[in-house]
Amino acid sequence: MQYVSRVPRPPLDGLIDDLYHLEGVAPYPRLKLPPMPSAVLILNLGDPFVVGGRSGYADGCLLTTGTRHVEFAYPRFTRSVGVHFKPWGWAPFVGIPGSELCDLPLTVDQVWGRSGDELRARLDAAATPEAMLDLLEVELRRRLADVPGLGLVRHASGRIAAASGALSIGDLCADAGVSATHLAHRFKQIVGITPKRLARTYRFEKVVLGVDATAAVDWSDLAARAGYFDQSHFVKEFQAFTGCTPTAYLALRRRFRADHPGNALDVGPLPAD
Repeated sequence: MQYVSRVPRPPLDGLIDDLYHLEGVAPYPRLKLPPMPSAVLILNLGDPFVVGGRSGYADGCLLTTGTRHVEFAYPRFTRSVGVHFKPWGWAPFVGIPGSELCDLPLTVDQVWGRSGDELRARLDAAATPEAMLDLLEVELRRRLADVPGLGLVRHASGRIAAASGALSIGDLCADAGVSATHLAHRFKQIVGITPKRLARTYRFEKVVLGVDATAAVDWSDLAARAGYFDQSHFVKEFQAFTGCTPTAYLALRRRFRADHPGNALDVGPLPAD
């Protein structure tokens, strides 16, 4: 698969991890995506795909930071342009409260209406992947809007990320100078989940990034270094995020690498068939 990406220029870089173009044969008909501390907007330029068992995503979709894994069913050949947002980064471009979007993928039409179709047409006509990303960056800058509370959520989320989720929410509120209720409300509006849930997601991400699928994995050590002090709680949380045990997860990671070495999608998604 061809994967071209880049970090956008300021101020978008404070909201977005990267803009990307993806094109090629999907590694598997179905992939399972564990929740990560990020959001993604996919502008589909190929055949429709299915998200969470639901069809109708011909134009693409928006997925905010969720609480459980979601399944994608890809066409054999996929082509798309997209945005990997920071957990709070999608809010200035979408006029919908995050609390209404958690674990609920939206089509691009639901997000941007007819203007989303017009953008997809212009992306499809662009000569190169780089030209597509230029066009997308200009469009995002045009759509950028102010969001009340964004600075607070961005600061608090940055502290959560720096600690890989291993921090007290009480300390976080004290540092921000707000009540736990106020902070949770702002997070639900802008991220879609509470700060405690986001912290759990960052902690889970630390475990996943610490897995070396080419070697034996000491799950107890990995869990302890990520801040899990109870092994049974770690296994339960891991299953809630991925839908499988740590051992089964490792087997799927190894299968992906063996079946499709160097594939651009081998960074988190798992085979679901």
